[in-house]
Amino acid sequence: MDIAALSTALSQMQVQQQASLSVMRMTMDTGATQANDLLQMMQASTPPSVDAVDPNLGRTVDIKL
Repeated sequence: MDIAALSTALSQMQVQQQASLSVMRMTMDTGATQANDLLQMMQASTPPSVDAVDPNLGRTVDIKL
């Protein structure tokens, strides 16, 4: 067995794993930020239900058979 080659391969695998984890963390942070921004935009654009034109609209359905 070549100890030097084995050591180098192990070191490269560790670096690859650390890089993968770093990219995954950045992706998760970006996703969380985008989700928070989307929620804020939705809350800002949704008018409160008290300002509805007719609050009774859609409560009943007329069905004739």
